[in-house]
Amino acid sequence: MPRNPRNQRYPAREDLPAADRGSVPARLWRARTELLLLAGLALLVLTLLGTAREGRWLPFVLLAGAVSAPAATRFGRNWITAHFWCVVSRHRLQRTCLETTMHTRAGRIPLVLWITPTTTGEKALVLVRAGVSAETFEAFGDEIAAACWARHVNVHRHRTRAQLLMVEIVRRDETPGATSPGLDRLYGRRAWIPLRSEFDEPPDLRAAVSLSPVG
Repeated sequence: MPRNPRNQRYPAREDLPAADRGSVPARLWRARTELLLLAGLALLVLTLLGTAREGRWLPFVLLAGAVSAPAATRFGRNWITAHFWCVVSRHRLQRTCLETTMHTRAGRIPLVLWITPTTTGEKALVLVRAGVSAETFEAFGDEIAAACWARHVNVHRHRTRAQLLMVEIVRRDETPGATSPGLDRLYGRRAWIPLRSEFDEPPDLRAAVSLSPVG
């Protein structure tokens, strides 16, 4: 039985094309954050070992304090938490593309070019492949929200470049603490067209109305 028949782009009699895990450069790009963190951690460990071996403890103390300082402040903890969720959402968004039909017949999934924290969750800038559009992401909005453990998602299409879209992941009420500029500010607030009307009822309200007794 085909997965998600209500949004299935392929005929029901046709097997779902398997998604390709990608070439080595594509896999490295998807894991770029983790690779950079590992490289930075390895450099930090080598530096600390070098200073300790030479008996220079002052650089060791200063470097250790600079690394641990963010965890000791509320601002630093919020920054670390926000960017942790950015990494999680990026991987979960890619996993959704792999598990649904949001990939080409050749098995290539869209590229998550960048993702930044917001006051309500995250925003991801996505470059779609041929055969996939912003409307495809909107059709799979419930699957993306479930995969990212979020409340709901909002999809915005670029006004002049249809291959670019912005996926806004809403996981909480608006709270301060987001330090990175939003993608709407970076590319201009008027450059993005929401696929869902701002006058549409939010998913939580629609669910409450549908579950309320009639009469």
